[in-house]
Amino acid sequence: MNGSELVIRCLQAHGTDLVFGYPGATNLALYDALYRQTAVRHVLTAHEQGAAHAADGYARATGKVGVCMATSGPGATNLVTGIATAMMDSVPIIAITCNVTVDAIGRDSFQEIDIFGITLPITKHNFLVKDIRELRGVMDAAYAIAAGGRPGPVLVDIARDVTTAEWTEEMELAYETAKREDRNRDGRVLSADGREDFSAWSEAGDGNADGAANTKSSRTATAKAFRSILKKSKRPLLLVGGGCVISGAEEAVAALAEKIDAPVCETLMGKGVYSGTGERYLGMVGTHGTKAANAAIAECDCLIALGVRFSERVTENNPDWCAQASILQIDIDAAEIDKNIATAASAVGDVKEVLTALLPDIPAAAHATWMTANKKRFAADLAGRAAVYTDRSTTALTPQWIALLLDDMTGGNCIITTEVGQHQMAVAQNYRVHSPRQLLTSGGLGTMGYGLPAAIGAAFGCPHTRIVNVAGDGCYRMNMNELSVAAKYRLPIVEIVCDNHGLEMVRHWQHVYYNDRYYQTSFEDHADYVKIAEALGVPAVRVTTRDDARRALTRALEKEGPMVIVCELR
Repeated sequence: MNGSELVIRCLQAHGTDLVFGYPGATNLALYDALYRQTAVRHVLTAHEQGAAHAADGYARATGKVGVCMATSGPGATNLVTGIATAMMDSVPIIAITCNVTVDAIGRDSFQEIDIFGITLPITKHNFLVKDIRELRGVMDAAYAIAAGGRPGPVLVDIARDVTTAEWTEEMELAYETAKREDRNRDGRVLSADGREDFSAWSEAGDGNADGAANTKSSRTATAKAFRSILKKSKRPLLLVGGGCVISGAEEAVAALAEKIDAPVCETLMGKGVYSGTGERYLGMVGTHGTKAANAAIAECDCLIALGVRFSERVTENNPDWCAQASILQIDIDAAEIDKNIATAASAVGDVKEVLTALLPDIPAAAHATWMTANKKRFAADLAGRAAVYTDRSTTALTPQWIALLLDDMTGGNCIITTEVGQHQMAVAQNYRVHSPRQLLTSGGLGTMGYGLPAAIGAAFGCPHTRIVNVAGDGCYRMNMNELSVAAKYRLPIVEIVCDNHGLEMVRHWQHVYYNDRYYQTSFEDHADYVKIAEALGVPAVRVTTRDDARRALTRALEKEGPMVIVCELR
């Protein structure tokens, strides 16, 4: 087999049956290999950025590694925004690019670009393959690195002549022999970067005897510190983040909340870890959080932070943020411990594994007064939202009302993707997410144009689930060409466009910080998003009232294929 066929075999071996991409001159051998097999399906997106976001959406929705492909030069650079988006939100994707031939690298050849160098700061790891003998090991390592530990994107750039070079039986034997030798004396495979990893909290991960003893001692000390602080706490609070989603820690989180009788709040990336309808739920914290959640942060005496990185959207860069509380942090990435917020005690490891190990040592408690106060505050938040939704004095459409309509009409039985802006925050604040991987959004990078291609990826990953993407008109313009993909495959995607004829969040900043000097944040071109959608093969409708919106969404949710609803906000 040649290098391209080897790549496809590696994809199959790691359970990948779907890739998103766009062909070009240097990756034609790879596409020819795809043509000559049926195990791995390829989805042609409208743009390489769409392929990267689709792989990201697929990975977030399924928990599997997403894969995208592009050619050299502009094809590769068009992946960059999608790769950076995945990096910021810890999403496991593999981006496979093909470069010019080995002898042409470094000679400014046609469509040559140093994508390896470009992506060094925005990947968990990347590879440049210039020898066929390295290819299988690189592909295996790419999967291990992307999915292992704190997940993230990996770039594999393959020289064009490697894709056509022969992979021989002798190379296969040499690789298998080397892999067997790359084990420690106890037979445990080393981590993808060659280092032993004792961060795992499961007994099976203890490694050699000395490592087991050290890890056991460390766990005992951690459990003692957590127990001591929680035993004294009168107002404990759980803060859950994206690390809980990645580790599948929702049951362990619920068990901890019950055992210590604590309310639960979340970051944007942690939505769904604790159900938005749960009795302990307080909502999202930070700049765009609920009053109840932020009040609890200000009053708690112990904050248990699980899989969070304490970004400035959470802490608002306030040096006194949660200063009254002892902070306990659990994260798989040691670099996140004490990076932004000082902790009283911490543990490095998978959130689910650590909580499972610690729960037996954590004392049960009851905090009825604390729980009652928080439930009362959150009930007031809910009453305020209900008033917005049931207000009969106006028929005007707002992002908040649209999010509440979605919540009412879907009952949590769909996957929601969003773009970035006011509509994103409206969904985060008002849509009750019931389970992990139900809300897909660009949190860290804040990528406009992310939502629609991510919805496409989610639709392929979860083919029997209705997908709804909520967009602002500014974001919709970024990647609305991907509607052609939704039309081609008749994907069950509802695209809701909140059309206020401008960049509303940026306009808000111009209002707050620049004395209403509005500049370049209004759209005066009168683009017709309904006609654009229809031209791309997707039925669409513009609505101006709440009754119209309800009827349109009812129709869209009942349709088998995609539909666009343009909501006129003014």
